[in-house]
Amino acid sequence: EVRLVESGGGFVQTGGSLRLSCVVSGFTYDDYGIGWFRQAPGKEREGASCLRRTDGYTTYGNSVKGRFTMSFDGAKNTAYLEMDNLKPEDTAVYYCAATPMYYSDYCFPYEFDSWGQGTQVTVSS
Repeated sequence: EVRLVESGGGFVQTGGSLRLSCVVSGFTYDDYGIGWFRQAPGKEREGASCLRRTDGYTTYGNSVKGRFTMSFDGAKNTAYLEMDNLKPEDTAVYYCAATPMYYSDYCFPYEFDSWGQGTQVTVSS
């Protein structure tokens, strides 16, 4: 059974930084994908960043490109999302997601079938 445990959300002022963590377990092979998604009230869930474990290829949503950095520590089976220069429009619940046999160049929620519980990020103006 795939399990994702997120941590690291919180409250920060505009221009501040936060780092989210997601511990991944339950995959038999290393060809899975990991993604960070977010959903603000009244809006659709959108991809912030996704990473292919096979080659480390990482993609970012246009609204976070240049400010967010996704990484993966294989020794800890943990994905990170470093969020810098945060803006009020980054306020959302952030979810970690994973799926097996992931070779996509994109970052769409429908591509992922296991989800974490979500963590709230609030950026004040």
